[in-house]
Amino acid sequence: MNKEKLKEIIQNSQEYQLGTVYPRAENIPIDIDKIITLIGPRRAGKTFELYNTIKSLLAEGVSPAHILYINCEDERFSHSVEELDALLKAYQELHPDINLSDCYFFFDEIQLFEKWDRFIRRLNDSVSKHIFLTGSNAKLLSTEIATHLRGRSLSYTVLPLSFAEYCDVKHVNTTQYDRKSQALRFNALAEFLQYGGFPEILKLDESLKVKTLQEYFNVMMYRDLVERFGIKNVALLKYFIKRLFASATKEFSIHKIFNELKTAGYKLSKDILYEYSGYCEAIFMVVVVKKYAHSILHQELSEKKVYVIDNGLYNALSSKFSKDMGKLMEQAVLHQLMRGEGEIFFHKDKYECDFIIKNGFDITMAIQVCYNMEDNETLRRELNGLCEACRAYGLSSGIIITYEEEKEFEVEGIKIQQIPLLKWIL
Repeated sequence: MNKEKLKEIIQNSQEYQLGTVYPRAENIPIDIDKIITLIGPRRAGKTFELYNTIKSLLAEGVSPAHILYINCEDERFSHSVEELDALLKAYQELHPDINLSDCYFFFDEIQLFEKWDRFIRRLNDSVSKHIFLTGSNAKLLSTEIATHLRGRSLSYTVLPLSFAEYCDVKHVNTTQYDRKSQALRFNALAEFLQYGGFPEILKLDESLKVKTLQEYFNVMMYRDLVERFGIKNVALLKYFIKRLFASATKEFSIHKIFNELKTAGYKLSKDILYEYSGYCEAIFMVVVVKKYAHSILHQELSEKKVYVIDNGLYNALSSKFSKDMGKLMEQAVLHQLMRGEGEIFFHKDKYECDFIIKNGFDITMAIQVCYNMEDNETLRRELNGLCEACRAYGLSSGIIITYEEEKEFEVEGIKIQQIPLLKWIL
């Protein structure tokens, strides 16, 4: 692309009106000497998080001339590294009086340019410390971008909307004591549990929500998995993912799926299935939670539970959306826990506890998730698992998250706090 075209792209980006951009809870740092890379699943809002950062800069008085945003998917680019260098020169010619060290550089889908990492490292070393990047899992795993930058970057994960962010976009009052909005909050929660938090989904009609979520799944499978990893047996991959999704919130056995496929006449090695599982986790399609063990080696080799990154995506594989509220609630709790500090595990010995949280060297929280505990057998099972986890890690209290019930009681000296999901998740 010639320099005049590059200048046109630069000017257009600096004159572009961002429009409505909803703020996210995660605050991206603006003035630190690190390249900021945004990672996460497809369609979760990485581009709009760049827009949020640009809006913050403009609000602080930074002039548009000091901000360069480049959408690297622009079809006019040839995506050569020389073009990136020419882009920088064109920017300098457009604004000869500006010190580039005071400028902010945003590159969306940077991995589309060849040798992009060399250019970004040079830009960071000799031009500006204010660099923000996103990447796509289809060409280069977003987590691999940080690896290419050799310690110069900080990564921030952009997930689908949390429920609080979801309510903000929907203009639903989240103040717990506002009774007038209670029904709206419950309706929003029911919708959130079914359709998840991908930002685009919120404004669509119900019929379009389903089709769009199914398209998300197809793009993840064909572009982020099949094309990215060169997978030849697409039918096998699709079957594996369906089994993976069917196991959501449960322990997941590669060995069991291997035997199923072997019985069905498939010729494959177990290693292929382990690779598929790793790929699905790498592109943020699923999240794997390990059983807690004091030894890191035992953790890696022990049982694992799988969760889909978003309830809407989980439901997209079925023509009839799931009504298993317990499963949808447990996934929503996991998604919220991912936004906090600490490592997430599950406990399993004689009984099982859904989540335990480790901060530093200590287990600080034990959580069970259950739709309701009206059935005595369910009540006994949930309390046994929670109390066993509390005793194992020296906790004096535990939490049970249910859909509506709220109370506090004590079992064998352990304080149990039963909290409605709506209250806990906000």
